[in-house]
Amino acid sequence: MSSHVYGPVPSRRLGRSLGIDLIPLKTCTYDCLYCQLGKTTLKTTRRREWVPVEAVLTELEGHLAGEPDYITISGSGEPTLHSGLGSLISAIKAMTPSPVAVLTNSSLLWLPEVREALAGADLVIPSLDAGEEHLFHQVNRPHQDITFHRMIDGLYEFRRAFSGQCWLEVLLLDGITGLPHPVEQIREIAEWIAPDRILLNTVVRPPAHPSAVPVSRDLMESFAASFEGKAEVIGGSRRHSRRSLSKRTPGEVLALVSRRPCTLDDLTTGLGLAPAEATRLVKELVAAGMLIGEPLGKRVYFKATGRRR
Repeated sequence: MSSHVYGPVPSRRLGRSLGIDLIPLKTCTYDCLYCQLGKTTLKTTRRREWVPVEAVLTELEGHLAGEPDYITISGSGEPTLHSGLGSLISAIKAMTPSPVAVLTNSSLLWLPEVREALAGADLVIPSLDAGEEHLFHQVNRPHQDITFHRMIDGLYEFRRAFSGQCWLEVLLLDGITGLPHPVEQIREIAEWIAPDRILLNTVVRPPAHPSAVPVSRDLMESFAASFEGKAEVIGGSRRHSRRSLSKRTPGEVLALVSRRPCTLDDLTTGLGLAPAEATRLVKELVAAGMLIGEPLGKRVYFKATGRRR
């Protein structure tokens, strides 16, 4: 099974995105209520080479066919915890014309070495889920070394120095941050940071905690309007007319859903599978006890159970 490279993933933000996972599952600086991968098992701010950069690059070479819309560094934990992030970004850009994106929770941007590591990326999408200290702790449940003001100051300093695209992602929770006053607090901070785009999001996949409830589409659109044309609600993943790629293995499906719970439609779009082939692979993995389906609304998301063959 692929260890560090997965997908392509059908991303609502980035189209057809080839993912790179640098951090062990649920090793993070936060323990967010809404995380689609469950509760954080190692909460840390220690940066180190969790996986060898050369191993990641070797694996990536075998996945570059098909020209993904983005090479996206994200995955199972907070990617800025990897001490080799800067050298990895430089090496990827030497390998492929596909732009490099990094998804970060913003928690370590107060560190100059993290801002420097991200400088070579084409796009960075940092998160801002709350506009004040109490809600920050309620929603993101950060490591004790990370204060709200330290995180915000780091986000501001990063934006001032970064020459690439910066899209600020705001995830709102019904009854917690998806309310007029918390949204106004976030809007004021976002205006100060001045990102290139503001993406409003809510819970889409089964969350770590049941209190993480999605905001309705109508209310999300109303909140977006309060940003005076500077914010957009993230819609469904873009459809692609690409023909099906070569046959995929159960291991490739498992590598994807281990990092991101997927519907059958996600697998069809992301991996270039025919619907019947996606259904066959999922049924095989469910029968082997390696996948489980979890309903959310009208959709069923398949998640890895952690069981191996």
